[in-house]
Amino acid sequence: MSTLHLDAEALYAELLKGVRRLLQPDTALVGIWSGGAWLAERLQKDLQLAGSHGVISSSLHRDDFGSRGMSASPDHTKLPFDVNGRPILLIDDVLFTGRTTRAVINELFDFGRPAGVTLAVLVDRGGRELPIEPAFSAARVSLAESQNLQLAKDEAGRFSFDIQAR
Repeated sequence: MSTLHLDAEALYAELLKGVRRLLQPDTALVGIWSGGAWLAERLQKDLQLAGSHGVISSSLHRDDFGSRGMSASPDHTKLPFDVNGRPILLIDDVLFTGRTTRAVINELFDFGRPAGVTLAVLVDRGGRELPIEPAFSAARVSLAESQNLQLAKDEAGRFSFDIQAR
């Protein structure tokens, strides 16, 4: 049996290129808590974008709240800009069912009405349950449904992936 190895740093370099192509004037980067937030922070810096990136949480709009419960710090959403009329580029580490993205879009619209919302992800693992597709993904992989792909960040800010059983 072969082991899947994903070079998160190489994939980040591809994400950087893809995001650069998706930027419009006045685009705001919004990272989905937590891996997407790490990516958005680094993209904001590497792209030398003015202002700050946003961070958005799905916890208040999840459709599986009853089974997952509330995390210790339920709302990590911080949008240091007005979303009204602004193009938003959502950044996430791993796209799977689409449920987190749906919840985040609901949260985003609680803050206003953006000009548009585009999604870019580091890894698309398929398995969609909702009609949500990224405008850019650095990689597409297949994993067993029982596996979880999680982005990790070390103290130096370098990315890696952990594959765990659910």
